[in-house]
Amino acid sequence: QLRLLESGGGLVQPGGSLRLSCVASGSTLDSYSIGWFRGAPGKDREGISCISSSDGGAIYAASVKRRFTVTRDNSANTVYMKMNNLNPVETDEYYCAASRNDICRGYESTIGSWGQGTQVTISS
Repeated sequence: QLRLLESGGGLVQPGGSLRLSCVASGSTLDSYSIGWFRGAPGKDREGISCISSSDGGAIYAASVKRRFTVTRDNSANTVYMKMNNLNPVETDEYYCAASRNDICRGYESTIGSWGQGTQVTISS
């Protein structure tokens, strides 16, 4: 069973950067497309990025495009999301999730695993 663990959250000043990691265990990550979300379960959860398993192509929400970059290292069973120019309104819990879809289109409906989240706080 695939398990996901996020890390890299913390406190950063407005305009600062963080890199989140999503490490998989229990299975190899290379057959999963991985999405990043922010917001608690049961509340307004925003999908912010996805990286496909087929070719490593990524898509981004308009709110983070050109500021966030998602990459994957299948040899390390890890997906990363680099976040630049962070704004206090982006303070939230960030989650990664895995889907067996090999492309990002429609992947949210087939998510089978979620991590437990990492808190990102942007404040001066």
